[in-house]
Amino acid sequence: MAKKNWAAFPHKNKAHDFAGDKLEKNWAKLHAGDLEPYPDEKHVAGLLKANPKLGKDPAGIAAQLQDAWRDFHRGDFQQAYEAGTALKAIGASVAIKAAGIHATYLVEDDDARTTRYEDLVRMSDEALVALPDLANSHYRRAYAMGRLSQSISIAKALAQGLAGKVRESLDATLKMAPKHAEAMTALGLYHAEIVDKVGGMLAKLTYGANAADAEKHLKGALKLTPASPIAWIEYGNGLLLLHGDKREDDVAEAFDKAAKLKPLDAMEALDANWAREQIE
Repeated sequence: MAKKNWAAFPHKNKAHDFAGDKLEKNWAKLHAGDLEPYPDEKHVAGLLKANPKLGKDPAGIAAQLQDAWRDFHRGDFQQAYEAGTALKAIGASVAIKAAGIHATYLVEDDDARTTRYEDLVRMSDEALVALPDLANSHYRRAYAMGRLSQSISIAKALAQGLAGKVRESLDATLKMAPKHAEAMTALGLYHAEIVDKVGGMLAKLTYGANAADAEKHLKGALKLTPASPIAWIEYGNGLLLLHGDKREDDVAEAFDKAAKLKPLDAMEALDANWAREQIE
């Protein structure tokens, strides 16, 4: 990925600065959606035991990883990506999340966005090989491939076999972490996008996708994380894909709820702002 400066996060807010022990105190709320483990020395030591090639200094790596997450939550996405990348597979989760969120909202060029997602797919593949026992190694792979699929068109993604890989990674994530709300949302959208693209019968026969499961997973994520803007946004997007104008009031209500939630960090600020733009 090029070293040029990324577009800056436009909604700077002091409340999103988790300096010192604020990060750990707010961690459970900040990561209710992705269940990312708090990166303390004990957690990092476990990762190094699982794969000694990733480093030898659990305390030092933990401190760097915590700082990378502080960068992410504050909206310094490029800094978070670069710090995460420097930590190899141990930092892949923050790097992929930072670069992915930034690309989704702050990269305007379609080709540049697609290239970014392709880079993140490669990174996620490497992280999965290095740390296969982490639920988010599987989830970040699904996330990167899902974003790439949307970037190149769902039809093209189906032709390339990306859908099966996304499904495989989401199933693995939810097997390891059954309350992973972001994976649940992504699985709901997986069903909805395929039903929308190929029709109900072919979706079910070829991909095991159906409208009932789409709504079930999207609602399951809402139940787990009712204060998450993205859970409401994707619920609305899922309803649009499945029902079009027939459920437009429900879609508008979902976007309205997302827009009115108080963002906990930079990512949620971007999500809520997107929702606001849809209803204005």
